[in-house]
Amino acid sequence: MGRGGIPVGSPQPMVGVGHTRGTNVAERLPRIGEPAAVPRQVSSDPRWGLDATAALLLVEDDAGDALLVREVLADSGLPMDVTWCKSLAEARAFLQASKHAVCVLLDLHLPDTHGLSAVRLVRDASPDAAVVVLTGLAENEAGLAAVAEGAQDFLSKDGLNAEELSRAVRYALQRKQVERSSAELQASRLLAQENARLERGLLPTPLLRGDRCQVASRYSPGRDHALLGGDFFDVVESEDGTIHAVIGDVSGHGAAEAALGVCLRVAWRAAVLSGCVGPPQVRLLEKILEAERAEDYIFATLTILRLSRDHSRLTVIRAGHPGLLVRTSQGIELFEPPVGPALGLVPGGAHWPETELPAHDISAVTLFTDGLFEGVVGPDQRLGEEGLLAVARKHMDLHGRPFVDAVVEDVSARSTFHGGLADDVAVLHLATDGRS
Repeated sequence: MGRGGIPVGSPQPMVGVGHTRGTNVAERLPRIGEPAAVPRQVSSDPRWGLDATAALLLVEDDAGDALLVREVLADSGLPMDVTWCKSLAEARAFLQASKHAVCVLLDLHLPDTHGLSAVRLVRDASPDAAVVVLTGLAENEAGLAAVAEGAQDFLSKDGLNAEELSRAVRYALQRKQVERSSAELQASRLLAQENARLERGLLPTPLLRGDRCQVASRYSPGRDHALLGGDFFDVVESEDGTIHAVIGDVSGHGAAEAALGVCLRVAWRAAVLSGCVGPPQVRLLEKILEAERAEDYIFATLTILRLSRDHSRLTVIRAGHPGLLVRTSQGIELFEPPVGPALGLVPGGAHWPETELPAHDISAVTLFTDGLFEGVVGPDQRLGEEGLLAVARKHMDLHGRPFVDAVVEDVSARSTFHGGLADDVAVLHLATDGRS
């Protein structure tokens, strides 16, 4: 039974805010066949501070109280339509279907819920909805508890006036927007922190004992993802003076692939420091990949090289990875030694050949991932490894980091008008001629 002996009908929503004094409750609260109405778009007016499509939802089972709120809303001048629901079930259905910002005027005493659980259930149905709790005269403590539960404000229905209701609705929507912005900012900060942790793992500081080898590196995420992917590299000098280097690429992109790349890089460094090198090292890395990957189809390519202390021998192992650029007194060449399968493609039965070549005349070696040459540079035309070689030769008067930066920026510029570089790009440059 509503206020003044007015019977409460079945829980149906109503629409429309208007100045309707002088008519009876049934006329003022028309029944609608649909469980919820589509809200009218609100004009964007800075005086109100409202979202241009914000909607107002009244959840109240008492027809008299609903009429009271509607009358006050009419006097408030808020440019919003109101949808009336008599139960939490109807309200949740409306919220789940709504694509706009919603401010909920919520009574805590409903046929299908009671107390603070109403606030929790509304937030579960629509985390972005602003909530203003409607309380009785002696329910201030309940209102404060509702705010602690996540509501933006509370109002007493007794003595409710247009100015208070208007301010509460506008402030609730604004506070919710601030909450969303704060949550998005925090999420961005956490993503940046996670990205930094992954970057430290993927792009470590070379472990060198002297200045006989200078290292320059570069990592650029692809255009479709800001988070670092699964490309990784590392350089370690063992106690006997041998320079060890690795570059690798885990298939896929994202945090899981980046984490697997970190795992493989750390495992490689541990293997080097423990004296495990050559094909046994590659088999060890494959076992680790198989144990750590999230899906059986994930694989990794890599190139591992060892440069002897006297720089007389360069030993290379490739596992499904692209070749490498070798600089000598004759210029820059693309070196593609025999290659074995990528890690994880032929479990237990793979063979990785080890290639050794004289290194007395080698002044620098550049390792890279496929993102550097797979960019589109023309209609149906990718740069390719031969195109990359031409770019490298174009900048062969540069050395160390200037050379690396010039090559990457040249390749990036060539693909700018064709979508840019879509994949991660990792480059590792080792100079043995004293030019950093």
